[in-house]
Amino acid sequence: MMPSSLEKAIYGVYATHALHLADKHNVFAYLAEKGAAAPGELAKAVAVDGETLERLMLVLGALELVQAGSDGKYRLSEGMGPYLDKKDPRYVGGFVTHLINSTSGRMGHLDAYLSKGKAVVDAALPSPFDVIYKDEASTKEFMDAMWQLSFDVSRELVKLAGLDSCRQLVDVGGASGPFSVAALQYARELRSTLFDLPKVGRYVDETRRTYGFEERLRFVPGDFFREELPEGDCFAFGYILSDWDDATCLELLRKAHRACRAGGRVLVMERLFDEDKRGPFATVFMNLSMHVETQGRHRTAREYVGLLEAAGFRGCEVRRSSRDKHLVIGLKHVTT
Repeated sequence: MMPSSLEKAIYGVYATHALHLADKHNVFAYLAEKGAAAPGELAKAVAVDGETLERLMLVLGALELVQAGSDGKYRLSEGMGPYLDKKDPRYVGGFVTHLINSTSGRMGHLDAYLSKGKAVVDAALPSPFDVIYKDEASTKEFMDAMWQLSFDVSRELVKLAGLDSCRQLVDVGGASGPFSVAALQYARELRSTLFDLPKVGRYVDETRRTYGFEERLRFVPGDFFREELPEGDCFAFGYILSDWDDATCLELLRKAHRACRAGGRVLVMERLFDEDKRGPFATVFMNLSMHVETQGRHRTAREYVGLLEAAGFRGCEVRRSSRDKHLVIGLKHVTT
């Protein structure tokens, strides 16, 4: 019999598509609300073809995302509810949609990268964020994915970030504001300036209205490659530095150091490789995604500390969350 690890690798192409389709057609949402449903009831409730759904549910069962009871009804497997229920802040469906609609289309470049090298191939392609922000639908999909990847864990990260002494956060490339919202909810005296490309502004406006931060959340449009950053005493880079090479990261951190008030801090929030770079599992895969979707990569904590120190920050330390996204802090000393 084929080794289980090889079998999973071969048939993995079906897994993400099955997950995406079940989410898109509200299969998981219905099970999360009702608790359990027989295949016929489920097909009728979400208005899909019964035979196709039956085959799809068998795949989801093999993946242990759902399970069929002795009564023939399907239920979400234990522990899956928070991640598959659209009403839960840990829901990952938007990220899966991004993988299907955006990432998978770019995976075809890997063959050319292997043959010619990334720099040669990418020279003939549009820049990563021109693709991500190519139209309204693509931009919104990316905003949704970033919110789902960031907001829930940000509520944990803000408690680790040392925000009590901070008054002005600058959320660099902060998308629609998941970290800013978590920070403003946690630190009541804090204000946040979200600095991102102009077309992100409408999504920040929606966030401001939704959470009632009319005065405390400000959007400043700009390009961090061409402009200096707004002044503040805390700078947040959440899933930003993994988009770029070391030289670009160093320049961005130097800009943050220049704009940071004495005694302030910078927060690098990223997936972190183990020091031997053999794990964690998700980071290994997302490192490949960074290669095809951006110009960056994932790094170890030690590598981020090295970049922070090269940019002038001191007293660097790593604070880990219970999730995939962790925190590396650098301080701007008063004497600097």
